[in-house]
Amino acid sequence: MTIIVRVAARGEGVAADGRHVALAAPGDTLGDDGAIIPGPHHIDPPCRHYPECGGCQLQHLDDESWSAFITDRIASALAAQGVSAPVRAPILSPPRTRRRASLHVEPSGRIGFTAERSHQIVDLHECHVLAPELFALVRPLKRLLPSFKAKRRLDVHLTRADQGVDVFVKGVAPEGLAHHDALTAFAEANGVARIAFDDGLGPETRWEPEPVTITLGGVAVPLPPGSFLQATVEGEAALVTAAQEAVAGARIVADLFAGLGTFAFSLNARVYAAEGARDAIMALKAAAGRAQRPVFTEHRDLFRRPLTSAELDRFDAIVLDPPRAGAREQVLQLAASKVATVAYMSCNPSSFARDAQDLCKAGYTLDWVQPVGQFRWSTHVELASRFSRSPG
Repeated sequence: MTIIVRVAARGEGVAADGRHVALAAPGDTLGDDGAIIPGPHHIDPPCRHYPECGGCQLQHLDDESWSAFITDRIASALAAQGVSAPVRAPILSPPRTRRRASLHVEPSGRIGFTAERSHQIVDLHECHVLAPELFALVRPLKRLLPSFKAKRRLDVHLTRADQGVDVFVKGVAPEGLAHHDALTAFAEANGVARIAFDDGLGPETRWEPEPVTITLGGVAVPLPPGSFLQATVEGEAALVTAAQEAVAGARIVADLFAGLGTFAFSLNARVYAAEGARDAIMALKAAAGRAQRPVFTEHRDLFRRPLTSAELDRFDAIVLDPPRAGAREQVLQLAASKVATVAYMSCNPSSFARDAQDLCKAGYTLDWVQPVGQFRWSTHVELASRFSRSPG
């Protein structure tokens, strides 16, 4: 008999003897025949599609063991780079709170997430992670999209905006009066905020009764189709609260990889916001102007043209929220700067730990890490953190 002691990065249980066992939870026991005897942290998965559906990898874990998995992922990544820091208790998003998701649609009408480690689509009949407003559109989309006679798989991006659900379909474009009438009927029947299509030439809106926005820091920001948004309101709140704590007292802050302004509009400071996606930074600029917020924007590719150390030295604090690859070029400039405080948000513990090592070698201290479990029952881990150093 062997005990499962932890969960590996891809979600398999790891036994005391080093074996990796699918769908095993910490505290489970392996029988001599390899069968899993559930322990105190092993729960019955709530969804009929688990474990086939790739949308979730950890529905068999209770919240205590899922939290431990998140903490272990971050601590292990930091340890591998020789970095240590206090890691706080994870903040977990509840079930059915995902306000942003990308589903796949086959010409036959099958719609859902892809199967775990496969390109096969799992036809969704229930979902315990999507917000109810998003899941309510699955069946109507299943009826609507096959009428477009697409010859290949489509991607459908669903986002809960201020006005309702924003629907963005990639891979096809409607043609003719019949499609127009079908879209109008779909939109009116389901109360969607907008429908846009992209057949490879860029987004084209076909239904938008009023301008679609997303409220960030109390500011209504125009929402371009397919825009990045934190996956849950709860996750966004956790990250924003951590950023506010990290840069408290700073008068002038640079928000790098600013997106639509999730952090820029939530800080009590003058903010310079830089972002490489043109649509996002233009939306942020327009919203800041209308709300008369002290946010100054620049369309800037921070991978090819990071802020230099001299530019960074003009700010009291930096908020950094890069993509999964991290921000190596920008971090090297930060390491050479005199900035006292850095709030670093990450969706990849490995790239974060690499960047953390560079900052710590340059004299920064990693004060704390706040894990955030936005993607319910997923191996995807997010975090907020603060780096600081004495001036001089």
